[in-house]
Amino acid sequence: MDIRTGNGFDVHAFGAGDHVMLCGVRIPHTHGLVGHSDADVGLHTVTDAIYGALVAGDIGTHFPPSDPQWKGAESHIFLRHAAQMTRDQGFTLTHVDCTLICEFPKIGPHAAAMRAAVAEMVGIDVARVSVKATTSERLGFTGRGEGIACIATATLVKS
Repeated sequence: MDIRTGNGFDVHAFGAGDHVMLCGVRIPHTHGLVGHSDADVGLHTVTDAIYGALVAGDIGTHFPPSDPQWKGAESHIFLRHAAQMTRDQGFTLTHVDCTLICEFPKIGPHAAAMRAAVAEMVGIDVARVSVKATTSERLGFTGRGEGIACIATATLVKS
């Protein structure tokens, strides 16, 4: 049995906008997130965790920000690609754990929808997807409300 674990980390700064995309869910907010794509820091982090477990580089390897075709792209494209690579290599994605680090917006009211969205994108049961949040106790850029950070872990199994 081949069991692999990958980790992902990403950050995006707040900028102009009226919503943020987090784990595939549009959340009304006083700011947006700045990025080459739709800046969904949650999906980017989960994608990188899967690529890490596959030893397949990172999101920029597969979708370079220097390539204009990815400007404004919806991040589910990236995550679905990583999930398909997982299947193509004979692995099963068995678990995703995603932690958003921010003072706002509040994640709790949206966590169930985020879990469902991620589960659908990667093709696993929602009971195998965790999305949660923590603050940084008002320390650092997330604590000052300048952006959102995220960490994620993905587990893959090939039997």
